[in-house]
Amino acid sequence: MVEALQSPEFIFNEATVRERWGLEPFLEGCAARGLSRASLWGEEVDKAGLEEARRMLSRTGISTFGFNRAGPLLAAGAAGRAECLDRARRAVDMAAELAADHVLVFSGGLAEGSRDLAGARAQTEDAIGALLDHARSVGMTLALEPLHPMVAGDRAVILSLSHANAICEQLGEGIGIVADAYHIWWDERLETELSRAGAAGRILGFHVSDWLVPTKHVLRDRGMMGDGIIDLAGMWRQVRAAGYDGPVEIEIFSDRWWAEDPDLVLDTALARCRSIFWGG
Repeated sequence: MVEALQSPEFIFNEATVRERWGLEPFLEGCAARGLSRASLWGEEVDKAGLEEARRMLSRTGISTFGFNRAGPLLAAGAAGRAECLDRARRAVDMAAELAADHVLVFSGGLAEGSRDLAGARAQTEDAIGALLDHARSVGMTLALEPLHPMVAGDRAVILSLSHANAICEQLGEGIGIVADAYHIWWDERLETELSRAGAAGRILGFHVSDWLVPTKHVLRDRGMMGDGIIDLAGMWRQVRAAGYDGPVEIEIFSDRWWAEDPDLVLDTALARCRSIFWGG
């Protein structure tokens, strides 16, 4: 007998429609669909201004779930890395001002001309440790989001749940993991590492989109849920079994969907998620 899926909360990451909508219409679109939380991007908050962003959240009744993002952390030299860390601290402060549940850490990729992946990982781990000290001081939780190995060159050096779990275990309280289906679906250790994270209570979020075949662009060609090959319902069961009881967060980076009417995108995504994760 197939286990029935529980009805989750659905929320949107602003990236899903931010090519067409600014912060205010995005929040209004979420509220119009009866949603109560959303994940925001610092660039969009900057455009509106922090105080106005807070007023928008209050007017629409939307609270901040995830905040994107603290980073990049990597740069060519020590001075550059120190500057990156200062910017990341400011992002953590903004997330705290917006009462976010967590702020995502973005390592960035290898510095220009570098081939030292091991060194970049060590630098990233050091920077995360320093950033965590600041995050603890303002009551903010850091979230590591392993990205797909195909973006190791230019976007990330934390590329597996195994690595993210190891960092969290080394650093202790105040840091956890966001499981993004698009980035981790391929991992043969997926269920084991989700269980490892869940046993420590460190799964902070679950992001969904789909992997298209063929994929035209590893960053900007994510699929609408159900259009690709990821077993999203199966992964949701694994995440739930690991103890996660938070929302399903829809985050679609897609030139195809960014070109559509944002209202259509939100409605289509919610309908797909209700079918996949709820059963209709």
